[in-house]
Amino acid sequence: MSTKKKKKDEKPIEEKKESTSKIEEKEKKEKKKKKKRKLSIFTIICAFFDLCVIAFFFVVYGPVPSFKNWFITTALATGRHQYFANVLYSEREIEEILKQNTVIEADNESNLDDIVFTDNRTDTYDSIYEEQILKREEGNDLYKVIEIDEKDYNGYLVAIYDPSRITLVSAKYGGQYLVNIAKDNKAKVAINASGFGIGNGIPTGTVIKNGKVASVGGRNRHGGGLIGFTKDNKLMLTTKSAKEAIKDGMKNAVTFGPFLIVNGKSAKVTGNGGWGYANRTAIAQRKDGIVLFLVIDGRGANGSDGISIAQMIKLLEKYKAYNAANLDGGGSSTLVINNKLINNPRGYSYTGARKIPNAWMVK
Repeated sequence: MSTKKKKKDEKPIEEKKESTSKIEEKEKKEKKKKKKRKLSIFTIICAFFDLCVIAFFFVVYGPVPSFKNWFITTALATGRHQYFANVLYSEREIEEILKQNTVIEADNESNLDDIVFTDNRTDTYDSIYEEQILKREEGNDLYKVIEIDEKDYNGYLVAIYDPSRITLVSAKYGGQYLVNIAKDNKAKVAINASGFGIGNGIPTGTVIKNGKVASVGGRNRHGGGLIGFTKDNKLMLTTKSAKEAIKDGMKNAVTFGPFLIVNGKSAKVTGNGGWGYANRTAIAQRKDGIVLFLVIDGRGANGSDGISIAQMIKLLEKYKAYNAANLDGGGSSTLVINNKLINNPRGYSYTGARKIPNAWMVK
């Protein structure tokens, strides 16, 4: 009886051993599979990373120059991120790109006698652009806001019918947001004016206010020269000294550039002009005396990639600008109408308006 029992008991023990070994084998196989999976995922991640690195170097240093061209000119046009270009490219490469992207100004002095103030309201128009300018809004003979909506960029153009209402206003010490400057001065329309040193708010170059030199700031690196209005409300573009400009009748002016159109002749632009694509502000005057404030968004704001100098010239030509100049751009490009921010200012590292040193205003 006892022997039989033992034999019966031995059988399940063997079965248990077999089942345990099978479980262990399964576990080992599963562990191997997991290791393979982990290895394959790791391999895929590494391969993807390698491809990204290869793609990056191909784009940055590859045979297609478009990225290099865009990246260098756009980076150098910013106030804060110029070092990006120097991180990826040598000084020699940067110089070569800048030689391929230039702005050669048509002239350095606007002829004020060519501007003849004319009330040329009419019912017939040469183009849609003329209609947008000359067809005034009912009840508003001071200005008209025109929305710009092109394929690659968008923004606003404001036609000012009475240039005698335009003045230059300085912000409080350290700079102010354009909305606050406009509110403080009860402005109907306002755009940014001078460039300025990052961190100090000091206007770039010379500022003239009410026929006197108001300030002399940092060096102007943007071409152009003095941009402002005479006592006769004509937009003067000049490379003369502040003293000479004041003698010629300059009342209010800032220093910036380049000059885009002088005496009806447009600047010659190669490539994108060396300024890349960004938010931009420009000021212009037609031969009939109507002044144009142009503000274009960029850096992804409202779907706008920004505008190049060449594109800006072509746009101003459509609206018959006779004298036109580029003002400070990037995150500073701002338009305020009746105390309300109209456009969408944006920089590469921030969203929203920047504090600026001064502004052109219609009061």
